[in-house]
Amino acid sequence: MPKSTKKKNIDNNLFINRELGSLEFNKRVLEEAYDPSNPLLERARFVSIVSANLDEFTMVRVAAVWDQVLADLGETDEAGFTPRQLLEELSQRMHAMMDDLYSCFERSLKPALKRENLIMARLKKLSPKQREFTKNLFLKTIYPVLTPMVVDKSRPFPLLSNRSLNIGLLLEDEMQSKEPVFATVQVPAVLDRLVELKAEDGKRTFMLLEEIIKEQMEQLFTGHRIITMGCYRITRNAGLGVDEEGAEDLLEAIQQSLKMRKWGEVIRLEVEQGMDERLLGLLAEELEVPETGIFKIRGPIDLTFLNRLSNLPGYNHLRFPILRPQMPPAFDKEEDCFKLIADKNILVHHPYQSFDPVVNLVNQASQDPDTLAIKQILYRVSGNSPIVEALARAAENGKQVTVLVEIKARFDEEQNINWAKQLEKAGCHVIYGLVGLKTHTKILLIVRREETGIKRYLHLSTGNYNDVTARAYEDLGFFTSDPYLGSDASALFNMLSGLSNLGPLYKIHVAPHGLRLKFIQLIQNEAKNAQAGKKAHIIAKMNSLIDRELIEELYIASQAGVKIELIVRGICCLRPGIKGVSENIRVRSIVGRFLEHSRIYYFYNDGEETLYLSSADWMPRNLDRRVEIIFPIEENSLRLRILDLLQAYLKDTVKARLLLPDGNYVRVNRRGKTLFNAQEYLLSTGL
Repeated sequence: MPKSTKKKNIDNNLFINRELGSLEFNKRVLEEAYDPSNPLLERARFVSIVSANLDEFTMVRVAAVWDQVLADLGETDEAGFTPRQLLEELSQRMHAMMDDLYSCFERSLKPALKRENLIMARLKKLSPKQREFTKNLFLKTIYPVLTPMVVDKSRPFPLLSNRSLNIGLLLEDEMQSKEPVFATVQVPAVLDRLVELKAEDGKRTFMLLEEIIKEQMEQLFTGHRIITMGCYRITRNAGLGVDEEGAEDLLEAIQQSLKMRKWGEVIRLEVEQGMDERLLGLLAEELEVPETGIFKIRGPIDLTFLNRLSNLPGYNHLRFPILRPQMPPAFDKEEDCFKLIADKNILVHHPYQSFDPVVNLVNQASQDPDTLAIKQILYRVSGNSPIVEALARAAENGKQVTVLVEIKARFDEEQNINWAKQLEKAGCHVIYGLVGLKTHTKILLIVRREETGIKRYLHLSTGNYNDVTARAYEDLGFFTSDPYLGSDASALFNMLSGLSNLGPLYKIHVAPHGLRLKFIQLIQNEAKNAQAGKKAHIIAKMNSLIDRELIEELYIASQAGVKIELIVRGICCLRPGIKGVSENIRVRSIVGRFLEHSRIYYFYNDGEETLYLSSADWMPRNLDRRVEIIFPIEENSLRLRILDLLQAYLKDTVKARLLLPDGNYVRVNRRGKTLFNAQEYLLSTGL
């Protein structure tokens, strides 16, 4: 890939490790769970999010580091860690974070829920009627689903699926005095884990499924005495080891790899605190878990069940006010999407503004007699996607429909494969991604026959074509009929579906074909202007900043005098505020009700301000291993609107955290400042 020509000698201690940066992000999410200014059930949801994030972090990032340790790699990373040093540091920080997570749940959330008459009960606290209810539930519903498994000479230790919750036991035969026997029972995922009992005294009482099973466990092992038992859960390496170059069929290779994901190497073992040491020792030995990967949990293992609790009907007073996305003014009255987009460019800001115009555009194209072709890239879509339904309907109506479904979108592979097959059955031409690259960019292209000739209509976005996440993820969408952007989009689709090379383009820049070099040129141009004594300013908003080369360019630009303001929601490997290196760089992270997902890149450009939107972060994978684009916003009114949006984030004193040179984050010092919550401001203005 093209690189900048300037040689840089920047010390490793000027970079933050990406894995540690990821944990820092989860710490900021956990702060939201502790924050009493957030509604109670939203705080429960934040706990669930942290729990799910740590699962994925373990399956992907910790697993990758563990693989390096097993391979006996000793090289240091960009922050100066060897794999073994990093694994030890991650273990210490993850244990501390799990302690904080469960302290939040047990000491803060549970008492607060109880004050709202939402009780998380243990069996010993149940009334006789409630005990009878749990017993009947076990006999009628739970017992028939359970499969007890015993380990002995004829029955080896069972294969346990990734993230399954299990109950381990040691048994002894009541008639014979032999060595204890190990047994395990999987808590069935097909049943609701959160069980609501009969309400009493106006209180709603809930129990976890595993507690009911443990109470009735003797019925599964009649003739044996239960010596001890305890819950445990494993997390496996979920990396998809796919030889894309050697695979004859990419789809088949991904499907086979998905099957293997369930049985990857065990990276983490969670056990309930107080588990008998004999039982713990047996599990650790059989599962071959490193000592750093054993977590003793002070509460119910796996707190993702709180997401269901947070969605309980009838408790709107314990949640954020209901979001009612506004219809963008341009789409408020006119129903003909093509007429609107032909007349002017339209910018839509989700979730403050509705995702409906995107769905309506595809729906209209599917039934429009003048629409000839629809081309779209799908990375992540919802479970009942109206976009997919409209594309299938368009093919059935005789339109030429081409859909690239990225089947390597992590943890959405299976759903995307199913969607791709349904689209094929409807008559769409489906591309199952590209070998060696993920296609992550978000483009919808509609080709239409009109009186003046063929006209292209485009929707370009920073986020996915997912109507569900569009209500929680902050993103920008751009509707246009700009012929130059349309020509660029056609060239991109031709490259994706055929063998044509991607030649010179008018307005967009594409990864991995030069996007890295474009960003370098934009940063270096600001540095050049600053050295000439001119005003130089960069504002960049993204999910993650990891790429070493771009960080080095930002350091050089800072030293030249460029004012650099970075809004990085997640991982940031750059250290700001270091004298002589990055003293002109400020980094802030906004973590609040909505997940900040848009990528916006602004360069002052000696007064000829340049602004790009993109789905690409400043990460090596986005610049070198994915198909991504940046596209310009050239219309002054739209550019000013986006700049107002960026200024709102830079003014935030409520949900913003500032990155310190040592890698820690602190809240904005509010002394003498007006409280300003950017997301609340955007909710009230619909900007």
